[in-house]
Amino acid sequence: MSSKTKIIVLRMKEIIYTALFIGFAIVLIMLFLFMFRPKKDNISESTADQTAENASSAAPASATYVPGLYSSPIVLGSENANVEVTVDRTGIRSVSLVPLSDSVETMYPLMAPSMDSIAAQILENQSLEGLEYPSGSQYTSMALVSAVRTALSKAVEQ
Repeated sequence: MSSKTKIIVLRMKEIIYTALFIGFAIVLIMLFLFMFRPKKDNISESTADQTAENASSAAPASATYVPGLYSSPIVLGSENANVEVTVDRTGIRSVSLVPLSDSVETMYPLMAPSMDSIAAQILENQSLEGLEYPSGSQYTSMALVSAVRTALSKAVEQ
């Protein structure tokens, strides 16, 4: 029996390229797995539910306020706006959105109609409870209600 030894000659350049491509493939597969793994939807739903609950439980209808004009800033990207709430001793008198520049109204067209709808409901109910958000601008409305809540918290008598 004769056995012939086979000798394979590999160049160092080929070995290095193969190792680099295998390493790159492993990193790419890990990146894809990390990016496209399923996310828990319960977290985002519970966050939205908690925000809605917080919005509805802000100021009780029987609260006594320190009369005055109170504001809360809203940062919209690189622009700012203020939500102003005017109160007297017995209740909320006005709620308005005051953009600090004209570009806020242009860049965020849902802000003014959402604020008008929310302000009308707040003035009617004298409370942040039971607000109905306009369809298509739920998150915009929630951000505005949060700013109104912050302004009202400054006005509540301790």
